[in-house]
Amino acid sequence: MVQPSTFTEHTHQEQFQKRDNGLVVRAPAKINLVLLIGQKRPDNFHQVWSIMAKINWYDEIFIEPAPKTSLVCNGSYWAPQGNDNLVLRAAELLEQKTSRKLAAKFTLTKNIPAGTGLGSASSDAAATLIGLNKAFDLKLSVEELSGMAGQLGSDVAFFLDNWMSVCTGKGEKISPVAEKKQFVAMLAVPDVSVSTKEVYENFKPDVEKYHNLHDKLCELIEQNKLDFQDKLCTNMLEQSCFDLHSQLAGLKAELESLTGDRWRLSGSGSAMYAIITYLSADFYRKISADRCSLHLIRSNLW
Repeated sequence: MVQPSTFTEHTHQEQFQKRDNGLVVRAPAKINLVLLIGQKRPDNFHQVWSIMAKINWYDEIFIEPAPKTSLVCNGSYWAPQGNDNLVLRAAELLEQKTSRKLAAKFTLTKNIPAGTGLGSASSDAAATLIGLNKAFDLKLSVEELSGMAGQLGSDVAFFLDNWMSVCTGKGEKISPVAEKKQFVAMLAVPDVSVSTKEVYENFKPDVEKYHNLHDKLCELIEQNKLDFQDKLCTNMLEQSCFDLHSQLAGLKAELESLTGDRWRLSGSGSAMYAIITYLSADFYRKISADRCSLHLIRSNLW
């Protein structure tokens, strides 16, 4: 065993912050409290039913007025440069839709690793739409921004508004959860980057399981009885991810043995989490876990 590379307790931060002559916009990560995957649809995407929640771990985008649009990437983790980055693609799309020049220098501070199932690239895209809407006083509604978000990625629309929602279709149809339950969780982030595309390609649908879980979860939500520690709250992509990355299955088993908690994959991986009580956080500071960093996170309320 080796000690985790880091143990970080994340704190809540405001969505917007004025800085010099620009605007800082924070882009929260997410976890999938439930992720059900059905059959492929005619458009070749899988049917998705997920409960997603924002967490208090953030990338930051600093938007400054500039003669022409540019992007600088820094921070702890890699991010694509140029038009491969969703920040620039979101800015370009917003210019097209509004027929306005929205020239700005974007400085992306990448605090959340890609390929971990935490949705940081999608959140960066949403934060760009939200930030430009505020910085240039475009007065676009969430509904108008959502229409653009769907052109950028399946998860982008989720990050525009409510902190916990049911996401359906291919993930772009958003319905806020009426009775939101705040949570504390321990997040384990291994040094493994997972390809969402490969996990979906390797996925073997179980239609009966999908419908059974879907019906039971919908009933519990309607009755306001859903407990996110319930075994019904599962991730149907987990086995596909573990088949491709066996070390992640080993990490999950190690964490469950060390902690006695139930751990679940977020998205297509590689990060995994356990819902805990805050009182058990001190215990987590003392454990040893191989090949991962540990993060104490909470639900993000914006």
